[in-house]
Amino acid sequence: MLSGAIPSSMNNASSLTKIRMTRNTFTGSVPNLGNLRLLKTLYLGENDLTREHPNKELGFLSSLTSCRNLQEIDLIFNPLNGLLPASVGNFCGSFWRFRAPGCGITGSIPVEIGNLTSLTELYLHGNELTGFIPRTMGRLRELRKIYLSYNKLQGLIPGDLCLLSKLGELYLSDNKLQGPIPECFSELKSIKALYLDSNELEFNVPTNLWNLNDLIWLNLSTNNLSGSFPFGIEKLKVISKLDLSFNSFSGDVPSDIDKAVSLDYLSLAHNKFRGSIPQSIGSLKTLEFLDLSFNSFSGFIPKSLEGLTYLKHFNVSYNKLEGNIPTGGNFANFTAESFLKNDGLCGETRLKVPRCGKGINVVSLMKYIVPSFVSVIMVTVILVLLRRRKRTKELPNSEISLNHPWRRSSYMELVRATNDFSDSNKLGSGSTGRVFLGMFSDGLKVAIKVFNLQSEKISRSFDTEVEVLRAIRHRNLIKVIGCCCMQDFKALFLEYMPNGSLEKWLHSHNHFLDLLQRLNIAIDVALALEYLHLGHTFPIVHCDLKPSNVLLDEDITAHVGDFGIAKLLGEGELMAHTRTLATIGYMAPEYGAHGMVSTSCDIYSFGIMLLEICTRKKPTDERFGDEISLKNWVCFSLQENRINEVVDTNLLGSEDQNFSAKGQCLSSMLCLAMECLATLPSNRICISEVVSKLEKIRSTFLANNRR
Repeated sequence: MLSGAIPSSMNNASSLTKIRMTRNTFTGSVPNLGNLRLLKTLYLGENDLTREHPNKELGFLSSLTSCRNLQEIDLIFNPLNGLLPASVGNFCGSFWRFRAPGCGITGSIPVEIGNLTSLTELYLHGNELTGFIPRTMGRLRELRKIYLSYNKLQGLIPGDLCLLSKLGELYLSDNKLQGPIPECFSELKSIKALYLDSNELEFNVPTNLWNLNDLIWLNLSTNNLSGSFPFGIEKLKVISKLDLSFNSFSGDVPSDIDKAVSLDYLSLAHNKFRGSIPQSIGSLKTLEFLDLSFNSFSGFIPKSLEGLTYLKHFNVSYNKLEGNIPTGGNFANFTAESFLKNDGLCGETRLKVPRCGKGINVVSLMKYIVPSFVSVIMVTVILVLLRRRKRTKELPNSEISLNHPWRRSSYMELVRATNDFSDSNKLGSGSTGRVFLGMFSDGLKVAIKVFNLQSEKISRSFDTEVEVLRAIRHRNLIKVIGCCCMQDFKALFLEYMPNGSLEKWLHSHNHFLDLLQRLNIAIDVALALEYLHLGHTFPIVHCDLKPSNVLLDEDITAHVGDFGIAKLLGEGELMAHTRTLATIGYMAPEYGAHGMVSTSCDIYSFGIMLLEICTRKKPTDERFGDEISLKNWVCFSLQENRINEVVDTNLLGSEDQNFSAKGQCLSSMLCLAMECLATLPSNRICISEVVSKLEKIRSTFLANNRR
């Protein structure tokens, strides 16, 4: 095994055609090899080579553009930790293989890579690549293999990849790719391996994807895909591996799944499939791995599965199955872990389920007993609550004392302050009540929020808002002046914001905010969230951040308000569950689907609001729906470098004197929004980073504007 630095004198060996120095312990940087004009292959993999400091780019790659016979470069598993230079697009016309996985390569894939029209194999997996997959890769018509897994690539999967008719293997696993699977993937007739797992892909799987007759391996797991079991699986005669796990697929599994006769690996775990497990799965004679856990399958485990002689892994845990667990075939080898949390199953004691008996089926009997018992309990509880409510109504209408230093006023004082809650004093209304402009006798002007107590949920909203607002104080949060709290009337007195809501300023033709004002508002809101999330022993989650809940004072300083559905997380608690839903369009996916609330939900809502600030488009705009969302619309424009098509036309005009500075600022804001909008909460940026990046964007914008 050789060690030390690669001598720079190697560049003088002008007759060299092949260099193979793999699996040694060479250190230092790769020298300039531009004089090796006859060089065809360069194999330096599995060493300890690094980039030349202080350069961030891998400069030796630029020197290789002089080698006009170069065909292959292999750098696998070297800690290069540098950027791919744009000059890689200048490799000679015969260059067909670039292999650099596990090299710590950073930055984006240069768009110039589209110049390598003879490229057949591209291996860049296991690096730190960011940015988008360049559309120019659609020019590489000779490509057979693309390995880009285990990076940090984001944005949409470009439809230009559909032009690669010879592509046989596409690995995009473990990135941050978003949006739908391109419909045109059905045109990849040569594809055999398609790995799109562990991304943030959404929507239904295109039905024509099942027209890929040569597909052998398909992995769509760990995304946010939905819809029914993909139709047309009977066309996949040679498919060996199908993994749809950790998505939101629903409905029944089709009985013709046995037409995929070559399947040896099938995972449908962690979805929302229901109905019975098809008997026909027992006809998949080559099946070795079957995971149906964490769904809603019901009925019996098909006895036909005993005939799967090669089955080594079997899991149906966390379903609604019942009846006997089969005992024949490989079922004798499966343990209790294969059958957990199916209350209706019975079988051998080693499987930790009840023994099957010939007498009364206790589980079936409980189906009838339990609902009746629950009904009796519910009736009893309702009667108790009605009696308690009756007693409450009999209490005198005296004010309830609240333990806080706020101003307390009587109901009659509020009547006088609001001209008897007249429409002329009405500032607005929402789901929880109405807001009036009030003027007290001492000249204090306030916004009086009167809660609609006809709903018990709204009554709880008042209690939540009081609990939250008592604990907080920040320049970018609405200040509470006082309250009036009686049995049948509850109101809060809030600091009056003369310029109304951010929603009014964004979507009214009579108002306009320039770019710097919008950026300042975004920073104000981010600072408010930072205080809520990190400024207390217990994090506070707002849960309903949107432009109508951001109010502007006389100086256009933003103040976040409306804490009616906020959540206070306990000590050490990172997430909570709630049945109270926020506003459609601004809710994080996990909040809307499962009621799971964390500070990451506010980050997602902030990301949507940041898009709205830049584009002046609401997430519920009529142009958005199942096919395209505000998020994907903006993501595509970033990928295409056409943000001028999505941003508010009032902010970026081609005749603008500061067009470049404004374009850069808006692009940075939109990119930051995308970091907030990762589908998985763990992939979202934290609020401190949001504040830091926004302040940096503002500093850069102001500096560029002065030039």
